[in-house]
Amino acid sequence: MGISFLGMIWILFQKIPVLIQLSERPEGESFIWKLKKKSQNIFVKKFSYEIFLQKILSKIKILTLKTENKTSDLLQKLREKYKRRKEDDNYWDDIKKATKDR
Repeated sequence: MGISFLGMIWILFQKIPVLIQLSERPEGESFIWKLKKKSQNIFVKKFSYEIFLQKILSKIKILTLKTENKTSDLLQKLREKYKRRKEDDNYWDDIKKATKDR
């Protein structure tokens, strides 16, 4: 079994140059070659650092805006809570005044 596997690898290495020549552009473009070329253009996109950077920066901007919105909401809630506490403090002041008047 091992000998047959080594034989297959040996044959494969002998045929690699022939396979490489087959994958190069043929003289007369066949239908299959054109289809292969078009599929590569559709499915293989070139990597652009500028587009990658734009996507990363836009995601950071969205995250920053979401964080700013949450912070603003929390700040508003804290202000409302403080305002209610301040109103409650007046309640106790009123009770103290009422007990002094008696």
